[in-house]
Amino acid sequence: MKVSKNISNNLRFLVAEVASQVSSLQSCFDAPSASVARRILDRSGYACNLMLRIHDDCHALIIKAGDPGVEVASLRAVEAVATDLERIAGLCRESILQLEQLKGRHCPGAGTCKSMLGRVMGGLDRIEGAIHLNDTRLALKIGRIKPRLDKDCQKLVKKFTAGLKRRTRTEDLVAGLFLVHGIEKMGSVMLDVSEAIISANLGQPINIDGYHSLRASMDQLDKENNYSDLVVEPIAETRSGSSISGISATGQEDAGYVAIYKDGKKRKLREERRGLTSWQEIFPGLAPKILSYRKRGQSAALLIEHLAGLTFEQILLHEPPRLLRQTLKQLNLTLGKIWNGTRTDKTVAAGYMRQLSKRLEEVYAIHPEFRQDGCRICGKPVPSFGALLKRAHSLEAGIRAPFSVYIHGDFNVDNIIYDPLEKKINFIDLHRSRYMDYVQDVSVFMVSNYRLQIFDAPLRRRIMLLTQDFYRFAAAYARDSGDRTFEHRLALGLARSFATSTRFILDKSLSCAMFLRARYLLEQVLAADIDDPASFHVPVREIFIG
Repeated sequence: MKVSKNISNNLRFLVAEVASQVSSLQSCFDAPSASVARRILDRSGYACNLMLRIHDDCHALIIKAGDPGVEVASLRAVEAVATDLERIAGLCRESILQLEQLKGRHCPGAGTCKSMLGRVMGGLDRIEGAIHLNDTRLALKIGRIKPRLDKDCQKLVKKFTAGLKRRTRTEDLVAGLFLVHGIEKMGSVMLDVSEAIISANLGQPINIDGYHSLRASMDQLDKENNYSDLVVEPIAETRSGSSISGISATGQEDAGYVAIYKDGKKRKLREERRGLTSWQEIFPGLAPKILSYRKRGQSAALLIEHLAGLTFEQILLHEPPRLLRQTLKQLNLTLGKIWNGTRTDKTVAAGYMRQLSKRLEEVYAIHPEFRQDGCRICGKPVPSFGALLKRAHSLEAGIRAPFSVYIHGDFNVDNIIYDPLEKKINFIDLHRSRYMDYVQDVSVFMVSNYRLQIFDAPLRRRIMLLTQDFYRFAAAYARDSGDRTFEHRLALGLARSFATSTRFILDKSLSCAMFLRARYLLEQVLAADIDDPASFHVPVREIFIG
């Protein structure tokens, strides 16, 4: 990593100071010394000051991130390492306090504790080299300290617990439990140090399990395609915590990525793999192919085919009208084929109001001003949003989609890709795909257009007109399919998406406009005659005028 001399010097002092405190703690297990203990306790300010100096210098350089000589990822990694080192110093102080509880008596498990601290010392010795040499192998060795300390800790805890059951030396054993737990925490800190260094080397956040999965995936890709060298580039991070990276071949970056790598929680990636597999069986060619799937611990990694083209969002915001019209036409044709090809006669209820109720507290956490009681205006009662939602629950209970189709499940504008050369639509991020009411995808797509934080008037009008065009396509499909409650379900779906999307939007003007639209839609659908579906139409023009 490229860091300034001042940061490098302070890091060296901090590593040396923490190593000195760990060494002093280690010596206390052989010969408890009040002076050594006091020295560890009294020097807490020095480690903290060194950490703060490193933070200040890193922050000052990050502000100059426009300077090509500044490596922001490296600076953030050094900041994290400095914080972790100070945490180890704090754990040394906590351990000393536990040793003092023994009042000079021999510490149970002293030999194992010394051995555990020796492993921590070995990790500290490797930190500077791992940082300055960008040495991922050294960083991995630092990370391997944690499972070894965990194993030693488990043995001691088992031993101490057995002693407590016999009620012998109970005070010493309780102090020993706290002591060994503190040393075990040092292993977790060393793992954090390891992951910070590896993340800086890769240019993106990654944990140890993710790193091993990435290496295995890249080795497989290299072996199957004979690439000379592969480069990983971070692309995005999802709200679920998954990270997405593009993999390209050295010297062929202009040709685009050769694959997309995604890692995160095993449950999320398992759902994604299931969705991709299902789409390949149901509608081949629409979803990217799975190149590999790997599990490690609670994490998983997915290597998938890179799809050529632009996202619908990119085309909507940056490309000429002709390409946008072509994209929307192809999207409508593709959706028509999917809905017709996967349609079953099984009725289904999406439960839009149930979905909204589950997320409403998250909305209120970001926008507490939305939580209001009922009131009266000029003597006319105005129900609260919660009261409207309760009534809408009852209304929705009597409405079901007359058929089900296989839906995307998260049909946002950034999850649709169009390749202008092949004139082909593709879907990505398919972990929520299932058989469901097609109105779920329709409403999510319409609101994902509206919530784009674009305030340029002509571009905003273009977005709104496109949304209305898409509505007309979906409404025509509903008429042709004999779907008489389409408009009612769409109103409920839009209300759900408008309201729940505000939890991701801090702009007060936009979020308020969306929440009020959700309320207006609920009021409109509740006032409609449910026994005469043809008499109700979603006020699309009023809702999507900007």
